[in-house]
This record gives sequence, structure tokens and C-alpha cells, in this order.
Amino acid sequence: MAGSLTWEVADGIAVVTFDLPGEPVNKITQAVKEEFIATFETLGRDPEVNAVAFFSGKRDAFIAGADIEEFVAITTAAEAERLSAGGQAMLERVARFAKPVAVGIHGACLGGGLEFALACHYRVATDHPKTQLGLPEVQLGILPGAGGCQRLPRLIGARAALDMILAGKTERAAKAFRLGIVDELVPPPILRDITVGAARRMAGGWRPRRRRSGGALGWLLDGNPLGRRLVFRAARRQVLATTRGNYPAPLAALEAVEYGLRHGMAEGLKREAQLFGQLAVTDVSRKLVQIFFATTQLKKDFGISNPPKPVEVRRLAIVGAGFMGAGIAGTAVVQAGVDVRMKDADLARVAKGLVAAREILDDRLKRRRITRYEHARLVALLSGDDRYTGFGRAELVIEAVFEDLAVKQQVLREVEAAVSDGAVFASNTSTIPIARIAEVARRAERVIGMHFFSPVARMPLLEVIPSERTAPEVISTAVAFGRRMGKTAVVVRDRPGFWVNRILAPYMNEAGHLLLEGAAIDELDRLMVSWGFPVGPITLLDEVGLDVAEKASGVLHAAFGERLAAAPAFSKLVQDGRLGRKAGRGFYRYGGGRKRGVDPAVSELLGIHPNGGPHAAEIIQRLVLVMLNEAARAVGEGVVRAPRDGDIAAIFGFGFPPFRGGPLRHADDLGAARLVGELERLAERHGGRFTPCDVLVEQARRGSKFYL
Repeated sequence: MAGSLTWEVADGIAVVTFDLPGEPVNKITQAVKEEFIATFETLGRDPEVNAVAFFSGKRDAFIAGADIEEFVAITTAAEAERLSAGGQAMLERVARFAKPVAVGIHGACLGGGLEFALACHYRVATDHPKTQLGLPEVQLGILPGAGGCQRLPRLIGARAALDMILAGKTERAAKAFRLGIVDELVPPPILRDITVGAARRMAGGWRPRRRRSGGALGWLLDGNPLGRRLVFRAARRQVLATTRGNYPAPLAALEAVEYGLRHGMAEGLKREAQLFGQLAVTDVSRKLVQIFFATTQLKKDFGISNPPKPVEVRRLAIVGAGFMGAGIAGTAVVQAGVDVRMKDADLARVAKGLVAAREILDDRLKRRRITRYEHARLVALLSGDDRYTGFGRAELVIEAVFEDLAVKQQVLREVEAAVSDGAVFASNTSTIPIARIAEVARRAERVIGMHFFSPVARMPLLEVIPSERTAPEVISTAVAFGRRMGKTAVVVRDRPGFWVNRILAPYMNEAGHLLLEGAAIDELDRLMVSWGFPVGPITLLDEVGLDVAEKASGVLHAAFGERLAAAPAFSKLVQDGRLGRKAGRGFYRYGGGRKRGVDPAVSELLGIHPNGGPHAAEIIQRLVLVMLNEAARAVGEGVVRAPRDGDIAAIFGFGFPPFRGGPLRHADDLGAARLVGELERLAERHGGRFTPCDVLVEQARRGSKFYL
């Protein structure tokens, strides 16, 4: 087998190239570690080598990190600790290498890749958008275990390092340069020359002078023990507020950084390896790694076997310039760089939509994700009208109008008259079956569902919904364009509510029943946030919009009967004009863009008197089990092709707690027999909506699970 590391020596500089054979990206395996050690030993003994310049042989990637496949094979904390210590030892050899090492970074430089770069003596990076640097390990339930928790704080200060490490942040090269992680920022064509030049200068005795960013405040907080104590205390409060104790990795990473700065590098590395070992075998880490593998697989999965080549979308047309339409437009321009043409009933609405779409670009500029030149270029891609002018050139049209079958069918008729025969028509419906919308189509094979989630710019999920008549090429096109927009695309069956809203509806409805039984609004939210959701069910209703939720509930009730009938509380609020955040009032009051607390008038309107309601354990049990039951039922109907798809869609679509693995994996953890028993007890007390579905009953009988 060919080696991963090759080099050539010219004028005293060894130019080393890392190119892992047969892999799209470079990753650090055990074999690669051994090759690194052997390579640096050889270069260290070579009298012709005065310095090293290190590069990746991959086109748009530096080093993606450690090999996760090797990591998941670990079964004990001791094994994981040895793995971490081995990586540390390899990078200590690089850091202590007698000859200077300059590294040229282009593309993703993540995890172990950045830890390697930190061990080098000089770092040059390209200013290309694909050059991203970060330590994302906490997102896998572990911590940077090859010295990252020690070297990064010493390079850029504890505050900046903790900001990256504790959130698993990835930064573009320009930000990394400002932080001091990167010594030089250059255009890609001159990366090699500049890096080799830096290696040559260091070989001649030159050493870079680094000044930590932050000024006097940085010195006060990072440069002395008292200041650092304040930094760590604040960081710990922030971590606990964010994770609520459900994710141990950020706290462990914080300890590794603090311990190393207090006791020195050697002791810090030892503690880092110990903590890495403890985290690696936790259930939380295993769940997060499973999510990582699932999302990686979905990036290559088009939802159909032998998928045809997708149509290349260069021009996107959008009908509906409201909140969702504008969000789709702005995200498509930023992520996919396509021309976007918006249409609405009048020019005032179009103008409002264009302003909202541009705000997404403005936010990217403000956060320095794009340059002023890029901002101006992207803004020029946005246009709109109150007619279908320009639609004839669009390869893809997305409809984002009100959730009403008649309205959507009318839009489809109008669009078909304005576009080419080969154009794809996608409906951003959240509940209405695509086959129903396509009943009026002349080209039903070109109709598909693309269900985005609000707010579009931030929510990572896209449900792609083909009807039985949708052409395979149309499915490929929708999935491919969703990925270009930065979304994780999950193909689901054309059933009312699809997957996310189908399993979310009983959860939301049960929250309404609990309110009528005396549970307090803010207590329901608090309990489910403590269980792991980013927001509680009542806040989620306000965010979605109670009118939207009522419309969706009506579709599901009609399709599935009383089991998915909405609690009467919601319609009363809609009748009172309480539509949620967008109206400034729902269950909560809103003002100045912020939630202002529970509106006491809601209790009077609903005729309820919060008295605590059921005890906390029952509230959580009812809300969770009614969702798991519906998820199992939907799997039995083939709404998702695999448990993997259902879990990822729930996590990315409405924030099912990642550390629990998704609703189907959580159901497996609880066990079907236990679920059936608890659902039967709830059904006796609260009615047929808790009757366990056939899928769970059969699993309990056979002792089977969703995941084999």
C-alpha cells in the first residue's frame, strides 16, 4: 500500500505532502500516526533538511481530524486514554522537532488536524471560504485529546480558546488569523511559496513574534491567575446554562484547560487524556457519534436507488414573499449562489420579502462571513415582481404560500403556465399531501414537496416529499439543491404531516390537554427544556404560529381521526388574535424582539386555573410517550425509509435531544415492553390517544427493536 506522507528536499527545505490513499479527505489513523513519527524521525536525521514545509495533497481539505471508525471501536476508558496519549506523544515530537516546521493550510482543518497545526511552529492559511479551522470534538461528546486543550489557550488566551472549544466552533481562516491561530493569511495560489518561504526564514534563525489579541482587558483576564479564575467561573456558568448538565464534554474540556494552565503543560496533557478516556465510552458520546455517522451517510443518500443526475439549478423562482419565502430566497442566494426571482400578489409584499431576504445577507456581512464585495454581488441576485416575469428561465420553482390546498393548487396552475416543461415545482407545504396538490397538475411528475423549517436560515432540515408520480430526476434535483442550501435532506413518504409534523402534533396537543388540567404554561416549557429540548412545547407553538399550528392540526385530524385532534385551547387563542411571536402575543407576550413572560390573560381566556396539574414526572412521561408512540406508528406506515432518517429529522427539525439519539433510538433504550405497559396505563386514565401502536406491541412480543 502506498504511503500517506511523501516529501522532496530542495534548498534545505523538506516539502512534505499528506495524501491518504483512497480517501476523499485526510484523517489521522493509527497507521498515519506511525507514519508521521517515522517521517519526522527520518527528516530529523537528514543533514540536508534544515526545515519542513507541510501541505495536504487533497484539493480542498487539509486534515478533517481523527478516524472516527477507530474511535468507535474503543470499548474501555483505558483504551481511549491510551489513544489520546498516543496522539499527544506524536504531536509533542512535532512541537519539539529540532528543525522548524511551517504548515500551509487550505480547506477543512479540524480536530486532530488543527491540533497538528498548533504543534507546528508557523501556520499559513488561505483566505478561501473552504478553509475552516476548529476543534469540534465536544459535538461528538469528547474533548480535543491530542493537546488541543493545552496548546490553543497558550496561543490565543483562555477566553478565545474556551469560546471555540466549549462550543465546538469552526472559524473561517480570516477569523482564525485575527485570533492569532494563523500567522499569515494568503490567497490559495501563493500558499506553497509563502509557507516554504516561512520555513526557510526560520531555518535561518528568524522566529515569529506573536501578540495575543485582546489588549489590556485580555492581559487582565488571560495573563494572571485571578483573571483566569474569573474567566473559568463565567465559562462554567455559561456551559451549565447551555447544556443543563446533559452534555458532560464541555465541562470536562473546561477542566482540562483550567488544569493545564494551573499545573503546567505536562500535567495538563495527562489530565486531558484521562478526561478524554472517561468521555469516550459514555452513552452521550456514543449517541452523538451515531448522529455524526447518520448525517454523513445522508449527505450521499438521494432517497432512491440508482438516482439519476439532478438538474443543475442556476435560477430559482419563489411564489410567496412572506416569512418563509423570504427565508428560502436569502438562504438560497447565500448558500447556493443562484439567481432568485420572488413573486407575490402585490409589489409592496414583494418589496418586504426582498428586504427580509437581504437581511440574511446583511447578517452574514455583519458577522464577517462574507466580504462587502460578496455582499454586493449576492444582493444583485435577488429580484421580484407581482407577475410571473422571469419564471420561464427557472429550473426550480418553490411555492411558499398559505397552507391551504385550494390556494396551493391555484398557484401550481399559474406556475405551470409560466415555466418550461422541464421545470420542477416544489411545494413548501408542512402537512398537505403532495399528491393532493398535484391533482390539478399537467405535469404531475415534475411536482414534489420541499418542506423547509422556520427560520430557514438557521434550521438545518429539509423534508423532501415525492408523490408516487414524481419522477426520479425530480427527487434527485430537490435533494441536491437542498444540500447546496446547506440543508440535511431527508426523503419521506407522502403522508399527511409527513414525518416531523406528524410526530410533533401529538406532543403539542398533549401540552394543550395538560394546560386544561392545570399545568402552568412556563412549567411545561421548563420541564421539557430540562429533559433536553431547546424550547418547550408552548414556546414552540408561539414560534411556529398558532394559526399555522391550527391549520396543520386540522389536516392531521381529518387524516387520522380523534387521535390527532387538537386540544380546544389552541383555537380559542387564534380566535382572540393570539398568533404567537409574530403577532406580539400568544401564550407569552413579546416586545422589542424578546419574550416578555406568560400573558396572564390566557388563563382567563381559556377558563383554566393553573394549580400545578399532574406531577412533573407524569407531565414528561405523557409528552414524550405520545410522541414515541406516533413515531413508531409512522415508521410502520413507511413514512421514513429507515430509523436513521426519522431520528435525524426529529433532531434537526424540532430539536429532539441529540444526547438521547432521536425518538426511535430512545424508544429502543426504553424497550418496547416498557413502552407498551406505560402507554396502556396512560390509555386507561386518559383515553385512546395513548393506545400503543401495533409496531410497539409487535416489538414487545418479539423482543425486537428499531435498530438491529
